[in-house]
Amino acid sequence: MKRRSFLTTALAVMATPALAGKAGVTYEVTRSEDEWRAMLTDAEFRVMREEGTERAFTSPLNDERRAGIFHCKGCDQPLYSSETKFESGTGWPSFYDNLPGAIGTKDDRKLFAVRTECHCSRCGSHLGHIFDDGPEPTGKRHCLNGVSLTFAPSS
Repeated sequence: MKRRSFLTTALAVMATPALAGKAGVTYEVTRSEDEWRAMLTDAEFRVMREEGTERAFTSPLNDERRAGIFHCKGCDQPLYSSETKFESGTGWPSFYDNLPGAIGTKDDRKLFAVRTECHCSRCGSHLGHIFDDGPEPTGKRHCLNGVSLTFAPSS
């Protein structure tokens, strides 16, 4: 009976909608599911609205080296400066810090371990996860999905 209870609980947790952790949170920029689907590709929607993950080494932003600002693809909010970008070797754009107030976080328990999920504080779009294996001065690695970002080079 204990095994059945464990399996039932585990399946219930995995079946919980991805955005349920954000329920009750109001964002400055809101759109209906149809509006999000109209502005995003299927791959972008899967990552940004359903908390999916793009394949490693597929984003051109992973190799972006110019000075500038990385913005949220969902609402154009500035999120990360190129000054905090670093080569993590993971295959995803990585930063050791975000711009002040640009992101929100929540616990992500989908893989039977607790990770820190990060999302845009303005529209709630999923960006990626934050890990404790980054460089100084923060020791953090914001491991992001490139499809969630746009890049604006400095003039």
